Amino acid sequence: MKKNIAIIMGGYSSEYKISLNSGNVVYNYLDPTKFNLFRIHVFKEKWAYVDENNMETPVNKNDFSIEIDGKKIIFDCVFNAIHGTPGEDGLMQAYLELLNIPQTSCNYYQAALTFNKRDLLSVLKPYGIRSAASYYLNWGDAIDEDKIIDTVGLPCFVKANKAGSSFGISKVYEKEKLRAAIEDAYKEDDEIIIEAFLDGTEVSVGVIKYDGKTTVLPVTEIVTENDFFDYEAKYEGKSQEITPARISDTQKNKVSELAKKAYDVLKMKGFSRSEFIFVNDEPFMLEMNTTPGLTTESILPQQAKEAGISLSQLFESAVQEALNKKA
Repeated sequence: MKKNIAIIMGGYSSEYKISLNSGNVVYNYLDPTKFNLFRIHVFKEKWAYVDENNMETPVNKNDFSIEIDGKKIIFDCVFNAIHGTPGEDGLMQAYLELLNIPQTSCNYYQAALTFNKRDLLSVLKPYGIRSAASYYLNWGDAIDEDKIIDTVGLPCFVKANKAGSSFGISKVYEKEKLRAAIEDAYKEDDEIIIEAFLDGTEVSVGVIKYDGKTTVLPVTEIVTENDFFDYEAKYEGKSQEITPARISDTQKNKVSELAKKAYDVLKMKGFSRSEFIFVNDEPFMLEMNTTPGLTTESILPQQAKEAGISLSQLFESAVQEALNKKA
């Protein structure tokens, strides 16, 4: 009997449109002869199943079920395609674990940890995974521009601590523009991380569970036309994403080893995509994404393609991995 797979998409953050794109790609590439597929939109104001005619059926949040033509449908597995909250920060993972419904992304603790950039980097530092010098602010903290610049220098990056897709991020060159950048980041989150600028080659490394094994995908080099890899560069064609990256074998081996180490240390499962910048051949970690973009143009699918893994294979393996964990 075919398993019922819910593909959750949308979410509560600025990333919801990107998530809808990812979720629809998953829906289009998972094999309907093997699974019964259900698109589930998750928004603050509603959770709903959306059928082929875009008709909506509400989701019963008590057991994450839907009712169609008088028949109750329970899901065997959830494919998580939500970027940002509540799909990438542990909320959906914890909810589904309470309901004993397997899902394709990492567990709730790992999701919450990796979604918090500064906590993630602090946890990985003792394992030899380097990161840029940083300064932290919480909403309401006094802003001491001189102390910040003494710590991280100029230029520096001001980032929302818990946000993705380059929302709430600015590159600051002058002390006078620091406060405005901080205020902009606070629009996305009540925690901020301010990091030293690292001048080097930026790369992205996908690490996934595939056919039951931890697999490091080919490395992607990020070359942006803009000042940094911002939203426009990521989603509006202002960057080149080159897979495999034009880096030395030594660099490739180093960064692949570190990305796998981070995945293993954190006891990850599902998909991950970690970002690094090389400084004098040494990779410095920026962040880890646990529900990375899954459109045909997204970095992780590009890496999978380079590794000889089709989108159908990539998504089916994630579902099977989740189902096997429950078995």
